[in-house]
Amino acid sequence: MFRGRSYMPGRRAFAVTTTTTLAVGSAYLYFRPQPIRLEDASSVYDVKRPVNLSWKPPTRDQMLAHLGTSGIYVSRTQEDGPELGEVKGEKKESEDDDIFDLLIVGGGATGAGTALDAVSRGLKVACVERDDFSSGTSSKSTKLVHGGVRYLQKAVFELDYEQWKLVKEALRERRIFLDTAPHLSHMLPILLPIYNWWQLPYYYAGCKLYDVLAGKENMESAYWVGKGKALEAFPTLKKEGLVGGVVYYDGQHNDSRMNISIMMTAVQHGAVVANYTEVTELHKKADPSRNGQERIYAATVKDNLTGKTMKVRCRGVINATGPFSDGIRQLDEPSVQNIVAPSAGVHISLPSYFGSKSMGLLDPATSDGRVIFFLPWQGVLIAGTTDSPTNLSQNPIPDEKEIQWILDEVDHYLSPDVKARREDILAAWSGIRPLVKDPESKNTESLVRNHIINTSKGGLMTIAGGKWTTYRAMAEETVDAAVKEFNLKPNGPTRTHHLKLIGGHAWSKVMYIKLLQEYGLETEVAKHLSESYGDRAWTVASFANPTGESWPKHGIRFYRRYPYIEAECRYACRCEYAQTAVDFLARRIRLSFLDIHATVVALPRVIDIMSEELGWDAKRRAEELESTIKFLQSMGLGSKPDRDYAHELSERRGERRQIPIERSAGGA
Repeated sequence: MFRGRSYMPGRRAFAVTTTTTLAVGSAYLYFRPQPIRLEDASSVYDVKRPVNLSWKPPTRDQMLAHLGTSGIYVSRTQEDGPELGEVKGEKKESEDDDIFDLLIVGGGATGAGTALDAVSRGLKVACVERDDFSSGTSSKSTKLVHGGVRYLQKAVFELDYEQWKLVKEALRERRIFLDTAPHLSHMLPILLPIYNWWQLPYYYAGCKLYDVLAGKENMESAYWVGKGKALEAFPTLKKEGLVGGVVYYDGQHNDSRMNISIMMTAVQHGAVVANYTEVTELHKKADPSRNGQERIYAATVKDNLTGKTMKVRCRGVINATGPFSDGIRQLDEPSVQNIVAPSAGVHISLPSYFGSKSMGLLDPATSDGRVIFFLPWQGVLIAGTTDSPTNLSQNPIPDEKEIQWILDEVDHYLSPDVKARREDILAAWSGIRPLVKDPESKNTESLVRNHIINTSKGGLMTIAGGKWTTYRAMAEETVDAAVKEFNLKPNGPTRTHHLKLIGGHAWSKVMYIKLLQEYGLETEVAKHLSESYGDRAWTVASFANPTGESWPKHGIRFYRRYPYIEAECRYACRCEYAQTAVDFLARRIRLSFLDIHATVVALPRVIDIMSEELGWDAKRRAEELESTIKFLQSMGLGSKPDRDYAHELSERRGERRQIPIERSAGGA
């Protein structure tokens, strides 16, 4: 958290850390966290639809039909979100039509969160995404739900009140995040290893300050451990010079599953959403209420799967496309200056034996002054991230130098008897952070610390920047701004701080036991379904085919080492708008992020199932093989000119082969 090595050596460090410890200790006793008392969501908002476990979403074709009629067959209700009615055909445009209040462009965390916030206030909402939901930055994060220990460092040493407020907000949102998606998120202890004795009180004071700032929203209090306990938690940790460590708590989540859940919760409340649907043009006309100023009143959207275009009318357009925000802004004003400074963050997945299976590790002072995490996640160890300028790309390829830097940092903390090799990497990926410049700032080159909400003269509202932890607060602020800007009439203030996401209502930590008893699933599979789908796991399990064995009775795996089963693919197609093999392998399940070669093994069967569900012909199946292999090459598969993966897989499609049980490493 605090890079003490570069700040205060020797006696001065000891004096300052001792003083800081006393000050923080006194503050902690005064402001110490109290037992968390959560309000009953039902007393604030009577959520009726989400508890219906038999609910099935409208099909993608039905969603496109509502888009094509600008939502005139979507009716408003007084207490809940809008109701999707039957589309009775094209209707001649009229000024009296009750059209969409908002058209949200972008299906990542920010776009989905904004759609949910708006529709839960009773507004008529459409949300379109040119690729798949969570296909960009939102699925390629560090998987943390954190207050921001790095921001706290800056707040303290630079006496920066704005950074202090950022940490305070993030800690509040962290608590809401874990409460509204209990099945997709959890607390994670993180160890800061100490190799200089004077750093122990120094880091301990910093972590206690983190606890104090969290107040009643705190998870668990930070504590210190000796050398023995640190090595017990991390057997592979370097022993030489180790003094002990400080353990603090943050949150962890399944990012793309979270994104999909937010979007499907918005659908439950009446939002019209469509992936693979791109905004290609913004239409303007004179607005009498603004002295005849040209304002956006509609957008042309294109179904990228069929090529069909349609005109969608709305009262306001919100641009929530992350790193690609400038592309939409230029549809509004072709000469507008860019506000996004794209930055690449590379992560790698390693076998879990390189770290702890239940505790993360933070290197607060890397060789070049950056911060890096080593985190257990979904049965592997994630290491990252980096931060370097990059060019925009839908599927950026991780830079080899960045990968090697991460490996070097991993080795810095490992015992000399253990070395992480390039061939040990199971998967590698690069995500693009949308660092933004405020267009209204005098210094247009300076990057903002948090996020910005900006509205153009033509009425395009852009929300850019921010991080996963604060997605809900960003969405709330955006909808508040949209209500004022577009003169909308919601049925009340935001409700998302109490609104559980789909799957969270009837879920408990022991739900998996009933699941495996009912369907005869393996324990690992039942736990996975419970923690990925919440109470919707019952629906997923109902799609599972018999294994033909005495045990497990149901749940055929794609790959023996991982708990993903074929029923999930059918559920993704029927209930979560999966349209391609990549949608399923990378974002509905996370196999592409865990093990790239296991993904290649699973790919033919995934295409078989999706062909059955979506009616693919031979041409489409071949295209899926090729496009998926191309995507996997951006995830670390590599590209060898003498090897045609798609051809190899197509040749082996009809073979009955034994599923591999275990591999020591991936060699991505």
